Amino acid sequence: MTYVIAQPCVDVKDRACVDECPVDCIYEGKRSLYIHPDECVDCGACEPVCPTEAIFYEDDLPEEWSDYYRANVDFFKDLGSPGGAQRVGAQEFDDEMIQGLPPQNEEYLSQN
Repeated sequence: MTYVIAQPCVDVKDRACVDECPVDCIYEGKRSLYIHPDECVDCGACEPVCPTEAIFYEDDLPEEWSDYYRANVDFFKDLGSPGGAQRVGAQEFDDEMIQGLPPQNEEYLSQN
Protein backbone atom coordinates (compact mmCIF):
# COMPACT_ATOMS: atom_id res chain seq x y z
CA MET A 1 0.00 0.00 0.00
CA THR A 2 1.02 3.60 -0.50
CA TYR A 3 -0.16 7.16 -0.23
CA VAL A 4 -1.50 8.95 -3.32
CA ILE A 5 -1.54 12.61 -4.29
CA ALA A 6 -4.82 13.60 -5.97
CA GLN A 7 -6.42 16.52 -7.83
CA PRO A 8 -6.18 19.22 -5.11
CA CYS A 9 -2.39 19.30 -5.62
CA VAL A 10 -2.54 19.97 -9.36
CA ASP A 11 -1.29 23.49 -10.09
CA VAL A 12 -0.61 24.12 -6.38
CA LYS A 13 2.41 21.96 -5.38
CA ASP A 14 2.65 23.41 -1.86
CA ARG A 15 5.58 21.09 -0.98
CA ALA A 16 4.87 20.92 2.78
CA CYS A 17 4.63 17.16 2.28
CA VAL A 18 8.06 17.08 0.63
CA ASP A 19 9.62 18.73 3.67
CA GLU A 20 7.90 16.26 6.01
CA CYS A 21 8.66 13.03 4.10
CA PRO A 22 11.43 11.09 5.91
CA VAL A 23 12.33 8.96 2.87
CA ASP A 24 12.28 11.61 0.12
CA CYS A 25 9.72 9.74 -1.99
CA ILE A 26 7.61 12.70 -3.12
CA TYR A 27 8.68 13.82 -6.58
CA GLU A 28 7.82 17.03 -8.38
CA GLY A 29 6.33 17.07 -11.84
CA LYS A 30 5.50 20.13 -13.88
CA ARG A 31 1.98 20.60 -12.45
CA SER A 32 1.71 18.14 -9.55
CA LEU A 33 3.62 16.18 -6.93
CA TYR A 34 3.75 12.38 -7.02
CA ILE A 35 4.48 9.75 -4.37
CA HIS A 36 6.68 6.90 -5.55
CA PRO A 37 4.71 3.73 -4.70
CA ASP A 38 7.82 1.58 -4.21
CA GLU A 39 9.75 4.11 -2.13
CA CYS A 40 6.89 5.18 0.17
CA VAL A 41 7.11 3.50 3.59
CA ASP A 42 3.48 4.30 4.48
CA CYS A 43 4.46 6.41 7.49
CA GLY A 44 1.68 8.94 6.82
CA ALA A 45 3.79 11.99 7.74
CA CYS A 46 2.81 13.74 4.51
CA GLU A 47 -0.96 13.53 4.86
CA PRO A 48 -1.66 15.86 7.81
CA VAL A 49 0.65 18.65 6.57
CA CYS A 50 -0.95 18.97 3.13
CA PRO A 51 -2.83 22.30 3.11
CA THR A 52 -5.03 21.27 0.17
CA GLU A 53 -5.87 17.83 1.62
CA ALA A 54 -4.66 16.16 -1.57
CA ILE A 55 -2.94 13.14 0.02
CA PHE A 56 -4.82 9.94 0.73
CA TYR A 57 -3.95 6.46 1.82
CA GLU A 58 -4.50 4.25 -1.23
CA ASP A 59 -7.54 2.50 0.29
CA ASP A 60 -9.09 5.86 1.30
CA LEU A 61 -8.76 7.57 -2.09
CA PRO A 62 -12.16 9.07 -3.01
CA GLU A 63 -13.81 7.38 -5.99
CA GLU A 64 -13.87 10.66 -7.93
CA TRP A 65 -10.06 10.71 -7.85
CA SER A 66 -9.40 6.98 -8.29
CA ASP A 67 -7.42 7.63 -11.52
CA TYR A 68 -4.80 9.48 -9.48
CA TYR A 69 -3.51 6.17 -8.14
CA ARG A 70 -2.65 5.16 -11.70
CA ALA A 71 -1.22 8.63 -12.40
CA ASN A 72 1.08 8.37 -9.38
CA VAL A 73 2.32 4.96 -10.55
CA ASP A 74 2.64 5.87 -14.24
CA PHE A 75 4.63 9.04 -13.51
CA PHE A 76 7.54 6.72 -12.67
CA LYS A 77 7.40 4.52 -15.80
CA ASP A 78 10.40 6.21 -17.42
CA LEU A 79 11.88 7.77 -14.28
CA GLY A 80 12.16 4.42 -12.52
CA SER A 81 13.13 4.34 -8.87
CA PRO A 82 15.95 6.86 -8.45
CA GLY A 83 16.04 6.41 -4.67
CA GLY A 84 15.05 9.92 -3.69
CA ALA A 85 13.45 12.98 -5.18
CA GLN A 86 16.30 15.32 -4.30
CA ARG A 87 18.64 13.30 -6.51
CA VAL A 88 16.64 14.05 -9.65
CA GLY A 89 15.01 17.40 -8.84
CA ALA A 90 11.86 18.73 -10.44
CA GLN A 91 10.76 17.04 -13.65
CA GLU A 92 9.46 18.89 -16.70
CA PHE A 93 6.64 16.40 -17.32
CA ASP A 94 3.53 14.98 -15.70
CA ASP A 95 1.39 11.91 -16.11
CA GLU A 96 -0.63 12.15 -19.34
CA MET A 97 -3.92 12.55 -17.48
CA ILE A 98 -2.60 15.51 -15.49
CA GLN A 99 -0.99 17.06 -18.57
CA GLY A 100 -4.39 17.08 -20.24
CA LEU A 101 -6.27 18.76 -17.40
CA PRO A 102 -7.41 22.37 -17.74
CA PRO A 103 -5.94 24.75 -15.12
CA GLN A 104 -6.89 23.59 -11.63
CA ASN A 105 -7.21 25.16 -8.20
CA GLU A 106 -7.38 28.73 -9.46
CA GLU A 107 -9.12 29.86 -6.25
CA TYR A 108 -6.31 28.47 -4.09
CA LEU A 109 -3.66 29.94 -6.38
CA SER A 110 -5.25 33.40 -6.29
CA GLN A 111 -5.33 33.37 -2.48
CA ASN A 112 -1.65 32.46 -2.11
